[in-house]
Amino acid sequence: MIIYPNAKINIGLNITEKRQDGFHNIETIFYPIALSDILEINISNDKINFKNTGLSIENKSFESNICYKAYQELTSDFSLKPIDIHLHKIIPFGAGLGGGSSDASFTLKTINSLMKLNLNNNDLIRYAEEVGSDCPFFIINKPSFATEKGNILSPIDLNLKGYFLVLVHPGININTAKAYARTIPKRPKTSLLELIKQPIEDWKETIKNDFEDSVFKDHPILKDLKDQLYDLGASYASMSGSGSAVFGIFKNKIDIQTNFSKCFTWTEVL
Repeated sequence: MIIYPNAKINIGLNITEKRQDGFHNIETIFYPIALSDILEINISNDKINFKNTGLSIENKSFESNICYKAYQELTSDFSLKPIDIHLHKIIPFGAGLGGGSSDASFTLKTINSLMKLNLNNNDLIRYAEEVGSDCPFFIINKPSFATEKGNILSPIDLNLKGYFLVLVHPGININTAKAYARTIPKRPKTSLLELIKQPIEDWKETIKNDFEDSVFKDHPILKDLKDQLYDLGASYASMSGSGSAVFGIFKNKIDIQTNFSKCFTWTEVL
């Protein structure tokens, strides 16, 4: 079975407090985008096999990969057959786009289908929470307001149809744990749920990603990329997640090839 685990962007990200378990509570808007990996999973005749092509991944062995972690979560309640998995990576690693989390969640959904486990979305979300904080979103895969560790989701009425998304990744990998360590949690005066209702052109002044303050100091090129997107006419631009991908939302399609020639650049109609 071949599936296409897609990426997401964060529209706003407020780090509201540090938790007693060492994690942080946040509020953010997850918005799915069409940039995707290619994942093939089939039932194996003998043992688990894993193959990675495309972009290099951090954990190349199956046992250390997040897809295997998803498989293992299901083995706590089911006697699963071994699988063959081929992951062709297209979503950049360490970019704040949720590529690994998406791969894991799509692994859960695919195994559920292949092995007829009859799990519903609530069941899959429960397993996804054990794999990673972003993983539950990719079970739902619809625009969502996320709180706590990013795992508590509420659907929102946000439709960017007709806008163009430009996504730029300069090849820098950001360590999420280190990025969190350099932030100062604080509760926003106004919730993203209210700010997101404003016209997109107003978001520049009201909707912010808290990671940008520290990450931009370490990597000024990311601020430069954000500024370039605004210079090109973006209605809104931001870093996604803890970085390092930066995106711009445009009313009209632009020629991006000459502007970001040294970066991974991708565009889509939202």
